[in-house]
Amino acid sequence: MTPGNNGASTPEDDDPFGYLYADGQANGAQPPSGGYGYPNSVNRVRAVGTRSYGQQSQAGQTAPYGQVPQQQGGYNRPNAHYAAPETLPGGAQTAQHQTPAGGGRGGRGPNTKGLLIGAIAVVAAVVIGIGVAMLGGDKDKDDTGDEAGTAPTQSQESKPSPSASKAGAAKQDLPETDAKALRLSPGMTTASDIKGAKADGGVYVTGFNQVGAKVTWTVDGIEKAGSYRLYARYSIPGVDANATLLVNGKANTQPMGLKNFIKSPKGDWEKGWQTSWAPVTLTKGTNTIELACNEGNQCDAVLDQLWVQK
Repeated sequence: MTPGNNGASTPEDDDPFGYLYADGQANGAQPPSGGYGYPNSVNRVRAVGTRSYGQQSQAGQTAPYGQVPQQQGGYNRPNAHYAAPETLPGGAQTAQHQTPAGGGRGGRGPNTKGLLIGAIAVVAAVVIGIGVAMLGGDKDKDDTGDEAGTAPTQSQESKPSPSASKAGAAKQDLPETDAKALRLSPGMTTASDIKGAKADGGVYVTGFNQVGAKVTWTVDGIEKAGSYRLYARYSIPGVDANATLLVNGKANTQPMGLKNFIKSPKGDWEKGWQTSWAPVTLTKGTNTIELACNEGNQCDAVLDQLWVQK
């Protein structure tokens, strides 16, 4: 002990914290006012809960020693001296979220239901598009298969070749005759020795190989005046021949050619059957056509048939 502070009467009574215990308080122990331990000590011990940290008790006074100062406000009530950060100048603003009455999260979260519906709609559109494409492909295949059975378009349409009956009917529209039915000049006759004549009975006209020989054909039934072709079927012994052609008493500028177009062997009459034609101008109605062997003609030929074509 130092002078001036002799402490308790006995060492066991020298307990600076006696006031904190029940027996000490019963003996009248009081907390010292000048500190604990050594005189003029600045390290003062306080009871738990009595120290205030930057706060003052009500009316700006410290609570009695050993007592907890009364806090402003009750439980879950804001202290009057407390200021929330958002209330201070420049403080952060906080949003208050309220829990919906039915529970769940506050506010509106991501619209997952809408996203799911949109995804389903996209998938459905893709499936429908694929189905339509497949149906269109099948339809194209069907159309391709049916195309062969459809009628051709106007640009593709081609005129069919006339049948044999139609060709015969068209040929009968214009006159035709066997040579044996022609009017023959003196010295000419008919024969059937050479095989291959198409006239009825294989009969042909012979004796044409002489100057002055002539056959005349009276052509009836010309419905329209105009240019035609006179066809003659004949046979030659592999040597070219010709004759003078007269229409209605007027000779053509060029003779009727009875040439060896098929190059038949010389002297072979049976292989010498062939056809030639010459242009003629006919009037409407009846016309007279003559084949004559005149001076300068080479007429070594036999005549089988004559006909007219447009």
